Amino acid sequence: MALSKVNFNSLNLTPTASKTVVFNSSNNGIEAGDVGGAMNLISTQTASSSANISFTSGIDSTYKEYIFKFIDIHPATDGAEFMFNFSADSGSNYNVTKTTTFFTAYNAESETSANVSYFDSLDLAQGTGNANLFLNIGNENDEALAGTFHLFDPSSTTFVKHFISTISGYNSAGSNGNATRQHVAGYGNTTSAVDAVQFVMSSGNIDSGTIKMYGVT
Repeated sequence: MALSKVNFNSLNLTPTASKTVVFNSSNNGIEAGDVGGAMNLISTQTASSSANISFTSGIDSTYKEYIFKFIDIHPATDGAEFMFNFSADSGSNYNVTKTTTFFTAYNAESETSANVSYFDSLDLAQGTGNANLFLNIGNENDEALAGTFHLFDPSSTTFVKHFISTISGYNSAGSNGNATRQHVAGYGNTTSAVDAVQFVMSSGNIDSGTIKMYGVT
């Protein structure tokens, strides 16, 4: 039914961060409500020669989407791969079955044009091991990665757990380095709630860098 008038005695517009103006539940007034798509910071972890960065709390039914933001991630080992895995038991085991697809766009220092490649050899097909997010990260001072990882509806006990990642960085490939953007999409093939996510290098530690976890309203 169309709203014909607003009861100004029902106004509740106290300024609040991350709020917008919405109709109240009685449809006779307006009030401060949640902003759709707002990112709410849940946790920040910073590596210091760390074996992994794991998020074992804060992933629940509060949000339908979680975003992990990678900031200046730097490996201890040259040419390492940045990887992830899911847990359905609060981080006791990271072994959720996953299917992924991986492709990259890059421009090598020795070339004058960009390249796009699909790496089917890096795809997981119902695999439980760590999944690749970025290849061959250099460990020089000017080499690192940054990007985002989106996880959708991890607390669902009905649907599988879809994710998508986009990461940019400089990856070392001998004397022919590449400025690279790498994309991964897929799903965790479980109807159990995923409640923990872990990020690791394929070899060596995460030397430095920060990962922030947000919930999206």
